[in-house]
Amino acid sequence: MKFIILGCGSSMGVPRPDGFFGNCDPNNKKNYRTRCSAILKTDQENILIDASPDLRQQLLKHKIKKINKVLFSHIHADQTHGINDLRAFYINNKKPINVYADGDTSKHLKHSFSYIFKSYSREYPATLKLYKLPKNLFAKNNDKKIVIRSIIVEHGKVKSNCFVINKKLAYISDVSKIYKKDHKYFKNLEFLIIDCLWYNFHPSHFNLETSLAIIKQFKPKKAILTNLSPVLDYKVLKKMLPKNIIPAHDGLTINL
Repeated sequence: MKFIILGCGSSMGVPRPDGFFGNCDPNNKKNYRTRCSAILKTDQENILIDASPDLRQQLLKHKIKKINKVLFSHIHADQTHGINDLRAFYINNKKPINVYADGDTSKHLKHSFSYIFKSYSREYPATLKLYKLPKNLFAKNNDKKIVIRSIIVEHGKVKSNCFVINKKLAYISDVSKIYKKDHKYFKNLEFLIIDCLWYNFHPSHFNLETSLAIIKQFKPKKAILTNLSPVLDYKVLKKMLPKNIIPAHDGLTINL
């Protein structure tokens, strides 16, 4: 079973569409960051987390031939605007793909992408089937049950969902506050993948200081910083971090 960080960049990626690299060295491939998506690959299915605007590029790069389920963390464009690229997998499967989202995200998806969830004609059928995101979603790997727990966190003025896989790995790509009642789900994990936008305070994201404080509190064996903006150069950031913490890069793969 593998967990792949398909993209680890902030909302406009690195470089931004205008070519702006900020502090990032363009000669380092790890500074080229697409928007945040991730995938859990078991021996039976591929479960995608978020459909970033760069989804097509990400799937081609990793030769992903099937998507069985999609989990959406929240409503923002950098997590949802690649949704149309999932149509290819409908064409292959000849049936809609199951996608899961919370109430607010479901309303947003149905309003913004109504053609995806509603059949307009034989030529343009519904390609996705939308379900309410459950607290626990189940998958299989080598006939063993895998539990993916969704946990609500604050992300500025909206709520976002993070995902804890088999009590081993947590993926928290967009967060400004984790509720104390949920801290128990994040302690002593093998891997903690966590939002770290830049150095200064931001109302919707953790900055480096907050991310490091949360990592110190939760004590994972290894932590990975994601949702990285052009402010954060890979090598500069890596030198600042303890040995058990690394910056993410596109394509970083974790064996579970």
